[in-house]
Amino acid sequence: MISHTNQQIAWVHLTSRLRQTFVAILGVTFGISMYVFMNSFMTGVNDLQSDLVFTTISHVRIYNDVPRQKENILKKNFQEAKAIHIRNEKQILYQEGIKNANEITDFLEKQPEVIATTPQVNVSVSFRSGSNNINGILSGVEAEGEDRLFNMTNNMREGKWSQLKYQANGLIIGNVMAEEMNLKVGDNLTVQTFDGISRNYTIIGIFQTYTKTIDRTKAYLNIASVRQLISKNRGYATDIQVNIKNFDATSLFSNKLTALLPFQVEKWQAANEQLDAANTIRGILALAVSLTILIVAGFGIYNIMNMTVNEKIKEIAILKAMGFGGNDIVQIFLLQAIAIGFIGGLTGLLLGFGLANVIDQIPFKLASFNTLPMAYRAKDYLLGFAFGMLITGFAGYLPARKASKVDPVSIIRG
Repeated sequence: MISHTNQQIAWVHLTSRLRQTFVAILGVTFGISMYVFMNSFMTGVNDLQSDLVFTTISHVRIYNDVPRQKENILKKNFQEAKAIHIRNEKQILYQEGIKNANEITDFLEKQPEVIATTPQVNVSVSFRSGSNNINGILSGVEAEGEDRLFNMTNNMREGKWSQLKYQANGLIIGNVMAEEMNLKVGDNLTVQTFDGISRNYTIIGIFQTYTKTIDRTKAYLNIASVRQLISKNRGYATDIQVNIKNFDATSLFSNKLTALLPFQVEKWQAANEQLDAANTIRGILALAVSLTILIVAGFGIYNIMNMTVNEKIKEIAILKAMGFGGNDIVQIFLLQAIAIGFIGGLTGLLLGFGLANVIDQIPFKLASFNTLPMAYRAKDYLLGFAFGMLITGFAGYLPARKASKVDPVSIIRG
């Protein structure tokens, strides 16, 4: 229990040298404000990149691919039978795609982790308009499901995404494709599959995802129309896209689905390893810089507290001669460090929030964003304050421990 007398002595020490106290508080304030600001900015950048990526890919993709085991089945089963000779061996034709997509999506929607799911039929095609030709992907989608996953309504630059549901002959293309092929809403575009099937469609909208490859090579059509184009039944899909509540937990969820479904399950990190690595590196960098600043502030507090101990050495000796114990001396100087950390921590949180808020208002055009990205997470503020208190407490404890071991007799004798 800290006595009232120890508190009063600590307060007198703090207020008797206001300049030193102010410098110490300023060091903590600067350290914590930079910690909060750096984490807000780095988290905002990571969120921005994730938002841009997830406008075109889902958290989990389910598809049916050629199995990894490709040996001839007969050869494998009879490889030890010397009397059997297989001539002209052939691989068994394997059917790609998912035939029962509706059953799979119904199953997925019952999983507690899932927030949205939708089937797709993706076909490699050639887009032709006059002499212009672009090879790309025709994506047959369910308009409502696709909008839930990728928020396609906000990506539309011309036309309405919802029209895709009602116009079987309506095509929505990327803005780069529209620019390169000199197309606008209402124009016709010929789509030809690599099997030689050709159809004309009317452009009903133009989208923009800010990913040039997607905006140049991808077009959307009603899923029923694409199935009809490639002569597939109504339950057929090449991909099933899934979004879950926490996209950082896709590894656990994909492992669960792999054990339950006879299809390939791909988490978003597998297709975007660079993004995942960049997010991790930025987080480590922000933490390293912020902690370095806090540690430097801690050294400043240590120096100030150490100077205070040296200046107050005779007063400490008198206090110990009056009956104050070593624990009392530790309490007095530790209280000063904690007070500095507390005041500097609160002002640092306010300054960090203020800096982030000011930067957040500065115009900066980037993709679909108009300002620099900032994130305001409560845990960044709590951790910043906790780190600040921890470092200042440790910086104050070392000089306090030194002061507690002062021999009053030798000091008074000089």
